[in-house]
Amino acid sequence: MHPLDDPVWNALGSAHAHMSASNARARRYRPEYTRIAALSDASAESYGALAELGSRGETLFHIAQAVALPEPWRLVREGMMAQMVHDGSPMPAARLDGIEVLGERDAAAMVDLAELTRPGPFAQRTHAFGGYVGIREGERLVAMAGQRMAVPGFREVSAVCTHPDHRGRGHARALMLRVMAGIASRGETPFLHVEDHNAAAKQIYERLGFRQRAVFLLRVIEMAG
Repeated sequence: MHPLDDPVWNALGSAHAHMSASNARARRYRPEYTRIAALSDASAESYGALAELGSRGETLFHIAQAVALPEPWRLVREGMMAQMVHDGSPMPAARLDGIEVLGERDAAAMVDLAELTRPGPFAQRTHAFGGYVGIREGERLVAMAGQRMAVPGFREVSAVCTHPDHRGRGHARALMLRVMAGIASRGETPFLHVEDHNAAAKQIYERLGFRQRAVFLLRVIEMAG
């Protein structure tokens, strides 16, 4: 089994175990980091185990199988998600000017940008995954990118987003290349996830050397109150 076949489960069982709440059948990131979870299988018992790690009214993202959800879970939405992995080809030089490292002091601005642009689940301590960089216009953070899931040999490029008023200036590409260069410098391979129907984004990622490896069903589920 390839480690990227179930990246959430594998990340929470290795590099990100310190960020997890887990039991024998379910693992999840603690909510201050992100709302992503994984199950050992698609059984009612595993969904029950996940409920032990959640709270009423909470929503979680997870790679799923197309099965009926047992109580106390309900489906909020679902869609197909493509997983793309860098092919190892030479990366263009990463731009250095105007890019700054982001961290704890930038947490509120990062959450604000993520809430505006919706790159995926983002929380108060998502920045703790590390590798976050951004671009400012004046005092405003207008673009960012970073890393998230880590499994042996691979690390995910994540939260790539640009304020709507500042798109078309190459910010996302520059930030992605900076994040990818950091991942590659550690001997790891960058990978990412994107909505499968988003052909425009997939073409951009292909130009950066990413190739589609798999397609998953992504579900957002809510624990009934």
